[in-house]
Amino acid sequence: MRPATASIRALPRRRTQAERRATTRRRILEAVVSSIAEVGFRRTTATRIAARAGVTWGAVQHHYGGKDGILAAVLDDTFARFAAHFDDMPDPATTALDVRVRQFVARAWAHFGSAHFRSMFEILLQAFRGTGERRATPGEQQLRMLDGVDRLWRRAFPDAPLPRARRIELESYTLAVLMGLALQRAISGGGTREPKVEVALLARTLATELAAAAAKARPRAARPKRIPAARAAKTVPTRRRTAAG
Repeated sequence: MRPATASIRALPRRRTQAERRATTRRRILEAVVSSIAEVGFRRTTATRIAARAGVTWGAVQHHYGGKDGILAAVLDDTFARFAAHFDDMPDPATTALDVRVRQFVARAWAHFGSAHFRSMFEILLQAFRGTGERRATPGEQQLRMLDGVDRLWRRAFPDAPLPRARRIELESYTLAVLMGLALQRAISGGGTREPKVEVALLARTLATELAAAAAKARPRAARPKRIPAARAAKTVPTRRRTAAG
């Protein structure tokens, strides 16, 4: 006969208030993103957000204070998602530079090409046009994104140091290309082909710049010695004559 305790199933652990709160906040943010991706920013109303999240509008206001608070939280979440793509980047000490560049661009595009970013892009274009209360502008949000890219860039390519101005130019160029591809996809309704050629071209461009920077940064002793062409041409016949003699 089985012990009575063997037939008793373990009851699921009851979630804490903090866990329930985090889950509700996550559902609200996901409701905003999915609604904007599906019906656009203007049709993403308070009622639609609450219905998708499975909560009341009062609960939404309790967590975020209103629509502006939700939109700001979506942007914060987007920056966190972007950084998360780079959590397990290859080690610079053991991975070739060109491999890291391709990984960096591929991971960045995984973010910019997502539905989540398309929703954020629409927020940047439309949500911050108010003339009353001071709000963060799309330009300020782009600077924030650039600052995050700069931190990830320096962590990924420590062996290819560039002057700060040139590094920022390349980072801005990278953002411009990826955001342009994302905008192209958004305009077409998300039905365009995957831009593999464009993404690969971006990676090759960055790899060329970074390889030149890495070559300059190497100690002189580690650089391959180059023999001038004129000197090399003179050296070969001389050796031949010596051998013939």
